[in-house]
Amino acid sequence: MLIEHHREKLINAIIYFVKNTKYCGKTKLFKLLYYLDFIHFRETGKSITGLDYYAWDFGPVPAELYNEMNELPADLKESISIIKNKDKDFIEIKPKKKFDNKFFTKRELRLLDKIAYIFKDAKAEQMVESTHLLNEPWHTTINKTGEKSRIDYFLALDNSEDSLLPEEALERVKDREKLKKALA
Repeated sequence: MLIEHHREKLINAIIYFVKNTKYCGKTKLFKLLYYLDFIHFRETGKSITGLDYYAWDFGPVPAELYNEMNELPADLKESISIIKNKDKDFIEIKPKKKFDNKFFTKRELRLLDKIAYIFKDAKAEQMVESTHLLNEPWHTTINKTGEKSRIDYFLALDNSEDSLLPEEALERVKDREKLKKALA
């Protein structure tokens, strides 16, 4: 059985981003996780958290996590608290646990750190703008399949030096699926 630790990585990525960036409410968090997963997919052919992202009005949203934020399941409730600010439209997230890096590879940890550094002082509005850029995965999805559509991870592949070729990414995805079946 292949154990990928997606859930543990998701929870610890949330804790990491909340502790290492300013103004990290729900909207900013969703965009940070999106960058984490899509950049990692571009480089390796797999996401870190295993989340699917959808093209909503304010950018990519992990719909499953969005729903969980309204009614925290036990594992999230033990790890974070959600504070709804009555004066503003800001939902603050506070960590209850320390970040645990044991589930992450060195590459994943470097990427967590890099994304937190780049967006440390960014506010949600800036994060939304950054995900709406022309020809980025959200923009392409909105234009091709419409709002609320799932954003295909393969849209993260580009001509950058660190990007896999589409054939390489597809081969890695297929290999991982075969491995999962073999170990099931």
